[in-house]
Amino acid sequence: MELPINIVVMLVVAMVALATLISIIPTPTKEMSVFVEKTGLGTGSLQSGNSIIVGATTAQNPFAVSAVVKVTDKDGNPVRDANVILKGLGGAASNTTDINGVTVLTTPSTALVRLDPNQNEGTMDLKILADGFYDYEKKDAVMIVKTR
Repeated sequence: MELPINIVVMLVVAMVALATLISIIPTPTKEMSVFVEKTGLGTGSLQSGNSIIVGATTAQNPFAVSAVVKVTDKDGNPVRDANVILKGLGGAASNTTDINGVTVLTTPSTALVRLDPNQNEGTMDLKILADGFYDYEKKDAVMIVKTR
């Protein structure tokens, strides 16, 4: 079974066109630096660092968590419009960075954080996606500790 020459030529031209299109797609070439600057309960006052200490009575019920995250490139320039996701312990929050590379994440009432009755601590993971950058994932980015 032989193919007509015009079909073979069209297949070759299509493959060259496809290869050209694939070669012009930009690949992510930059890495991000990510800092969890402040954390705290709900929309209350935030403390420096990535640890949140909750009282035993607060930990009995689901509660809101907030975090301030700053995203920069390797030269320290802010990365704006990056998608930032914080999730774990049954809660989740997402937002995008502003012109300064900063975002405030607060778990909404539909995705509150909770510690189990016998659980004294837990962590939340951070994921950041930005155009032109490698995806960033940090396990245990925010720690929540229950006091006794």
